[in-house]
Amino acid sequence: MVALFYFLYFCRIMISHNDIFSIKSKTDFEAISLKIFKHQFENNKVYRSFCDLLYKHPSDVKTIEDIPFLPIQFFKSHQVLSSKNQIQETFSSSGTTGQVTSKHFVTDINLYEQSFRKGFEYFYGDITNYVVLALLPSYLERKGSSLIYMVNDMISRSKHPESGFYLNNFEELKQTISQLESQNKKTLLIGVSFALLDFVERHNMKLNNTIIMETGGMKGRRKELIRAELHELLQKGFGVDKIHSEYGMTELLSQAYSKGHSLFKTPPWMKVLTRDTDDALTIQKEGKTGGVNIIDLANINSCSFIATQDLGKVYADDSFEILGRFDHSDIRGCNLMAL
Repeated sequence: MVALFYFLYFCRIMISHNDIFSIKSKTDFEAISLKIFKHQFENNKVYRSFCDLLYKHPSDVKTIEDIPFLPIQFFKSHQVLSSKNQIQETFSSSGTTGQVTSKHFVTDINLYEQSFRKGFEYFYGDITNYVVLALLPSYLERKGSSLIYMVNDMISRSKHPESGFYLNNFEELKQTISQLESQNKKTLLIGVSFALLDFVERHNMKLNNTIIMETGGMKGRRKELIRAELHELLQKGFGVDKIHSEYGMTELLSQAYSKGHSLFKTPPWMKVLTRDTDDALTIQKEGKTGGVNIIDLANINSCSFIATQDLGKVYADDSFEILGRFDHSDIRGCNLMAL
């Protein structure tokens, strides 16, 4: 009887890829989030230990606000896995020499591919409608970048001969963009912030058919700027009315996008909440600045509930903005790293 109970229990909480990417409503999202929480509580040793330290059991969790959010630093110190399947890809964050980097162990790369493909399509439509130009030198210089994996797939699936990566060849990039503009081809230029700034310092343009999308980060190459300052410089340099942004990270398999004004939106299987900066276990109402917590249901095989080191604000329509980062390396109120 005991064996039958556990068999029925695990069958009840099994989630398919289709369940995740077919979410249509907040009710769907909450129901699947609670099922995934139960699954990860039972199958993720690191997350289970964290929940136990907080005295949080599935019987205590009735809404997504009750779910414990794992501090993102655990991806630097532990193998965060909810699956016993073989690891297919290991994504790692960038860092300076000697710095401990985050590692995301992916046991189903198809899940990541579905997530970023469906996520982009949700906001921008079919990738084949775009020529994809990538200015991501800092990521091309190392292995294990989830961003490079995603953009390489976008370039491949765009099926345009002009699509490709540009390291530091700004002259060729300028010529390519100018040619595409003259042909009225829809183009996506996606790049790391410092490289886009380097480009516009050498070349001013006036673009009508090109989306400029920054992925954030100066990577120690330039002085950090607040997003509004960065976008003002890029708007002027590229001659566009607005700058788009992609918000993602090594520890996530999904991305949020902004089509301007630094307001991000998530796909239906992803949600952003904020926590009190002095009490990390308290979820705030909309409109207040706090620590950014992310639910990414595509992370079913690692951890879907992550407390990041970003500061942000969520609005009533579920859009959000990123305002900065915590000054200290540890998230206050979650000093539970020694598991």
